Amino acid sequence: MRVHLATDHAGMELSAHLLEHLTRAGYDVVDHGPRSYDPEDDYPAFCINAARAVVADQTAGVEALGIVLGGSGNGEQIAANKVRGVRAALAWSLDTARLARQHNDANVVAVGGRQHPVAEATGIIEAFLSEPFSGAGRHVRRIGKIAAYEATGIVDE
Repeated sequence: MRVHLATDHAGMELSAHLLEHLTRAGYDVVDHGPRSYDPEDDYPAFCINAARAVVADQTAGVEALGIVLGGSGNGEQIAANKVRGVRAALAWSLDTARLARQHNDANVVAVGGRQHPVAEATGIIEAFLSEPFSGAGRHVRRIGKIAAYEATGIVDE
């Protein structure tokens, strides 16, 4: 599986760890930056580029997910969710990571690098990457409604 990774300055340590850890675990990790620490960096471009790459890979039939990191993960999740076809979820526990995949077929996970020790954040991300979408009808229906709104701007109640 290909994993697209992006961060801001607050997630640099976690990002470097994940790049090495996930590569060793057999993932094809693509680092979307930043390449160096800058406390004034603007994370949206990094996160949007990672999210766009996830959608492009999935559209091409490549199994891919994304990880966006920041101090809290909130802004990074918001940026990723601006990309059509992305369902980015902020995960703060093993359960929220698993449920994001099981129920929402989330294709990007956001994690706050300042919110968790590295080992805990790694576990959350591993849970996200390894959990399959359940495919349950109610979840497929709900995701379809979100996608329809994204495409048309019409709410299907």
